[in-house]
Amino acid sequence: MAASRRSAAPRGTRIEKDLLGKRAVPADALYGIQTVRAVENLGFSGRILANYPDYIRALATVKKAAARANRDAHVIDAHRLDAIERACDALIRGEHLTQFPIDMLAGGGSIAVNMNVNEVIANLASEYLGGARGTYQPVHPKLHVNASQSTADVCHTAVRMTVLSRWRGLRRGLAECVGAFRAKAEELRPVTTISRTCLQDAGRVSLGEIFGAHAEVIERRAGQLSQSVRALAQINLGGTVIGSGSGAPTIYRRAVLKRLNEFAGQKLTRRRNLYDAAQNIDDLAAVSAHLAMLAEVMIKIAQDLRMLASGPEGGFGEIILPAVQEGSSFLPGKINPVIPETMLQCCFQVLGCERATRLAFERGELNLNVFEGAAAANIFDAIEMMQRSITLLVERCVRGIAANRKRCRELASRARY
Repeated sequence: MAASRRSAAPRGTRIEKDLLGKRAVPADALYGIQTVRAVENLGFSGRILANYPDYIRALATVKKAAARANRDAHVIDAHRLDAIERACDALIRGEHLTQFPIDMLAGGGSIAVNMNVNEVIANLASEYLGGARGTYQPVHPKLHVNASQSTADVCHTAVRMTVLSRWRGLRRGLAECVGAFRAKAEELRPVTTISRTCLQDAGRVSLGEIFGAHAEVIERRAGQLSQSVRALAQINLGGTVIGSGSGAPTIYRRAVLKRLNEFAGQKLTRRRNLYDAAQNIDDLAAVSAHLAMLAEVMIKIAQDLRMLASGPEGGFGEIILPAVQEGSSFLPGKINPVIPETMLQCCFQVLGCERATRLAFERGELNLNVFEGAAAANIFDAIEMMQRSITLLVERCVRGIAANRKRCRELASRARY
């Protein structure tokens, strides 16, 4: 009786077992012991997998494609395939997000991310087939959900699918931004003011010219960023741990990419050298570097807007920014350039993300870069922050900018030539 009490699960939990021993897991959790251990041992940042539903969707799509390819290779049977696909479809729809508490910056080469997804899919699939949570019967997270796969090729592939997907939103935002600056350039082209070099007065210039130049540099940066993102369509699924494909049947390896493209609706291709893909994440680093260069461009533009709107009496005062927020509790009527300043602070964060990504790239060693997950999280965040901030800049600032024509005429009259 005493032994039975010692082995019983605490109320509201179930007991699961792994190579390290037994561990209590919340009874209603779709995740299991590997996820619980990772949360306890590796969680520190607050940037949990649940906050990245598009990454979870990509991971579930990879798992669905792998399950179909494993059925092609007779690794799993039709009943397990149907259950796994049904579970993956639930995650693709965005269900069960609370079941993904893993820290995105956890060590171990993202194995915690992969196992969290494997456990959730296995428990859902087992329930569909009449099993109980935590028993992993008849669907096991490793033997069935993760069959023929490794964290190294699953997460590598899902990360790149996620960046490709996120880029679409930022690309639209940048196109709108270019259009807004071009429209403002045309609107302000008849307004003559003074130009400045070295922050000293120079010759007369159309106020619209600076906005036209802003449009050009944003468009150029968007084009370069787009090229780097397109390179991510080359993936390593089927390479398993280090690129050798060890543990994956030949039939599976031939089928899995075709199945993934069917489910994902993306034109993904296999990297020429899968060993290279496992070791080097310079494709991600290139995207991050172009995001950083875009951030540096937007810093310049935001600073220009702040300076041109400064004053209005004690500064340049050549443009009037839309008033969106009270500027001071001490100085009534003061309106600050809060949207450009928000853009600046977004860019500071994006540059920090780039530095973290570069460190993850640089610290890869030998046969596998185990820091790819950190690079991924920072690129995901950089794209999302930039997209939101660009949208705010366009909608709450650029479109509503007006010229202070009186001030511009006064300045133009003082120009040296």
